[in-house]
Amino acid sequence: MSWGAVIVAAGRGQRFGRPKQLIEIAGKPMLAWSLEAFASMPEVTALVVTTEAEFVPSVEALVKRVAPVLGSRVIVGGAERQDSVRLGLIALSEREGTQTKFAFVHDGARPMIRADDVRRGMAEVRPGSGALLAIPVVDTIKQVNGSRRVTATLDRAKLWAAQTPQFGTLDDLLRAHQIAAQRGTRVTDDAALLEEAGLDVTVVEGRAENFKVTVPADLVRAELILRARTVV
Repeated sequence: MSWGAVIVAAGRGQRFGRPKQLIEIAGKPMLAWSLEAFASMPEVTALVVTTEAEFVPSVEALVKRVAPVLGSRVIVGGAERQDSVRLGLIALSEREGTQTKFAFVHDGARPMIRADDVRRGMAEVRPGSGALLAIPVVDTIKQVNGSRRVTATLDRAKLWAAQTPQFGTLDDLLRAHQIAAQRGTRVTDDAALLEEAGLDVTVVEGRAENFKVTVPADLVRAELILRARTVV
């Protein structure tokens, strides 16, 4: 099976305090870690990275250096994550002579992704079904109203925290985004759009270390994990 990857690296890093796509972690730009993981997988044959217009030249140079074997394209992302993913999927589908039938979407701010976890997610995908990496919720989750008064305590045995990559056929992912655009649906992950489009979506257990670098303190954690990985 031939897979295409969309890496979303188009955020402005508002919670982080600055754009983080090319911030160095353990001696490499953050984005390089995901690029290396996917470039090591023979089944991944195409790549689209969405980023901010000002970073396109730098990201193009990084992709050519780190993942030269992949048929790659770097494009300007949209106003929100959902827009960036849609543009990335369209770019995958427009590749001349494309043989890409399956695709996954990954956040560029999750540099600790491992190829074996990606493959376990891939194994769950068929036409009409999707998958995502996720981990069981370990904290007790409270549902609150606008004034932060607790309205319910949720059963954590049924709750999983979504991660990326998130997987589907390229056709199913494109259709899910098209349906969302028609309905005006706005969500924060692609699995929700697959669900909205009526697909079966399976959770594949990931790793706690595949967290999203969101605030500066996360950078310290990521640095420790990735430096330990390079020593091994």
